[in-house]
Amino acid sequence: MRLDAKSVELIREVVLSEAGDQARVRLFGSRTDNQARGGDVDLLLEMPQAPANAALLASAVAGRLSRALHGRRVDVLIDAPGLRRLPIHEVALRQGVLL
Repeated sequence: MRLDAKSVELIREVVLSEAGDQARVRLFGSRTDNQARGGDVDLLLEMPQAPANAALLASAVAGRLSRALHGRRVDVLIDAPGLRRLPIHEVALRQGVLL
């Protein structure tokens, strides 16, 4: 995994603040490959129930983290009951690293 401990803790703090203590977060994509270089931060938020506004939550988490990570691009997916699940959600669940 190509994130330092400080970045992992920052991600956890932002997710807790924005999504609540029931949310779990997984890192997936190129940042899980130690041989890769660069790349954005891809996150999957797993929630026991759908947020009131999933798009707003995803953009709030991505925006806060992007600023805190000095402009690094952050993409956020949300997996919760009642929300549409796409193939990328399956990839994130299968290959993602729980933070």
